Order: sequence, then C-alpha cells, then structure tokens
Amino acid sequence: MTASATSAASGATPAVPDLRSAADGIVTLLPEIGDDRLGDPTPCPAYAVRELLAHIHGLATAFRDAGRKDLGPMTGSSPDAELPVLPDDWRTAIPRRLDELVQAWREPAAWEGMTQAGGITLPGAVAGRVALNELVIHGWDLARATGLPYAPDEASMAVSREMLTPAGDDELREGIFGPVVPVPESAPMLDRIVGLSGRRPDWTPADTR
Repeated sequence: MTASATSAASGATPAVPDLRSAADGIVTLLPEIGDDRLGDPTPCPAYAVRELLAHIHGLATAFRDAGRKDLGPMTGSSPDAELPVLPDDWRTAIPRRLDELVQAWREPAAWEGMTQAGGITLPGAVAGRVALNELVIHGWDLARATGLPYAPDEASMAVSREMLTPAGDDELREGIFGPVVPVPESAPMLDRIVGLSGRRPDWTPADTR
C-alpha cells in the first residue's frame, strides 16, 4: 500500500510537498546567467535560454493562479500557444513570481478540489505536483544550458519520479514529455528523472551544432 493510500485508510490528511526547495534551485541560478547567455540553446529544442526563462516565469504565474483558484487567461491558455517573451525585469520578476508560487501552494486549500492549468482542468493535488515537477525539470534544463551546478532535493525528485513514471500505454504522458530515454537504474536519481522526462542526461549545448 502506498503512503497516500495508507493515509487515506487511516483518515489522516496525506502529506503534500513543499515547492520552496525546487523554486530556490532555480533562483540560485539566475545571478550566474549573463545577458550574453540568453541566446544559448537549451535541452528544450524550441527554446533558447531567453525563452526558457520566460517559460519559467509564465508557468510560475499560471500555477500560482491555479493554486489560488484564480482561474482566467493565465490558467486557461496552453503554454505552447506561442513562444514566451521574457520581461525586461526578469532578474527580479522571476524570483518574485516563484516566491508567490511557493506561498500559494502552502495554503491547504490549493490542494483541495479542482483547478486549472494549461487549459486543463485537474485536481489541485495533481496540479501542485505537476508544478513541482516543472520546477525540477526546467531547473535542470536551465543549469544544463548554462553549465551551472544543479542538485534538487530528494523529496522533490521523488515527486518528479512518481509524476513521470509511465503507467501502461500513457499517450498523454508521452504527448507532454516525449518518449522515455532509457537510463540505467544505477544512474543518479536526477539522471533517471531527466530520462523519464524525455531528455538525454548527457545533453550539452554542442549537441545543437
């Protein structure tokens, strides 16, 4: 029996993850990214560093609003509708938005009932975990693109692994993340998560040349 099932059977409230560590993992990268790196490639083929940063800003806004149940254009639009635009004040705007995201999902009500993100209606308990996984994976994308160290905490990686592990013929998962890249079980947890997300753990900017 899983931990969540055990909690449900006992009548206890299932534990929910905290997004602070994953958010801080991205924030610590930002001061090290010079403006001259904004055009560099990333593991996301459609995004340079500039668009990846803009995507992080946008997803933090959308999932903040999803946690608050403040549904509207930000939660109702697909993130793939068009290339995101990086705000001029991104060095302060992204940390601020990430902090708002963390605070929104520290409210118990965020994990209850239904909400919306990316135009998809889903349970709050799922949306919060999707948001955490987005932070972990895109933190890796950003670190890999810029050559910076990145080490998410074990609890956040456990949530990502659960979110990304395929369950049968999961066409929706593959539509979002792409086919799983095989990674040995002996590899570090982060490499295995990256592979589950459809990325190559050994990706470098040179792969785009």
